[in-house]
Amino acid sequence: MSVEFVLKTENLTKHYGGVHALEGANFELRKGEHVAIMGDNGAGKSTFVRQITGVEQRTSGRVWLYGEEVNFSGPLEAREHGIETVFQTLALADDLDVPDNLFLGRERTFADWLGPFRLLDYRSMRQSTLDALNRTGVKIPNIRNTIQNMSGGQRQCVAIARTATFHSKLTIMDEPTAALGVQETAQVENIIRTLKAEGEPLILISHNMRQVMDLVDRIVVFRRGRICANLRKEETNGEDIVAYITGAKTQPGYEDAL
Repeated sequence: MSVEFVLKTENLTKHYGGVHALEGANFELRKGEHVAIMGDNGAGKSTFVRQITGVEQRTSGRVWLYGEEVNFSGPLEAREHGIETVFQTLALADDLDVPDNLFLGRERTFADWLGPFRLLDYRSMRQSTLDALNRTGVKIPNIRNTIQNMSGGQRQCVAIARTATFHSKLTIMDEPTAALGVQETAQVENIIRTLKAEGEPLILISHNMRQVMDLVDRIVVFRRGRICANLRKEETNGEDIVAYITGAKTQPGYEDAL
C-alpha cells in the first residue's frame, strides 16, 4: 500500500444486527489533504469515523494508515498511532482543568522517581497549554478552571486545541462547530486553516455548507450508509452537493448507494 495515502479504507462495513449502518466504504485521504464528509442524519458519517478510530469494531473491511494495515482495539490505540479525533461528545474530563485535559493519558513527568511514584511536571504542561492555546487562537481566561465551569464553546475549543497541540498523522473533527456561536466558530475554522498551512491532513464531518466550501479540498458524500459521491471542491457547488445528499443526483460509479 502506497504511503502517498494517509488513510485508505477498503469495503469498510458495519452492521448492527439487521441494520446496515455502513456498507462497502472505499475512502482515500492523501498527505496534506483536507476532506469533508457530508450527508443527512443517519447516512453513516459518524459510523465511518467510529470504525476508523476503533470506537467500534467493524463488521468487515480493511483500513490502512500511512501504508500500514491497522485494526485498532480502541480510540487510545488509534491516538497512539497518531489519529487525533474531536468527537461530538468531546470526551473531556469535567473535573479536570485545561492542562490536565490536554495531557490526559500523556502526562509529562520528571525523570527522577520517588520510590514507586513519579512526579508530574505541571509547570511544563501548563506552559505547553498556554503555547497551544496561543497557537490555535483559543482564548481561555483561566486555564486552571475545571471544564465543568466553562461554556459550551470554551469546552469545544479546548477539545480542538488538544487535538491541535500534538502534531498528529491525521486529525478528525466530527461536527466541531455545530453548537458554537459566530466568534467561536471562527476560532475553530482558524485552527483548521492552521493545520492546513502546516500540512496536517484532516477529515471534517460537517453540515455547514459554507464552512465546507471554505475549508476543504474535496467532499465525500454519504447516503444510506454508502459513499455516493466524491467531489473536488472546485468542480462542484452547494446545489450539487445537496442533490447528492438527497439522492436527486447520482455520480457515475456510485449508483449502488441509492
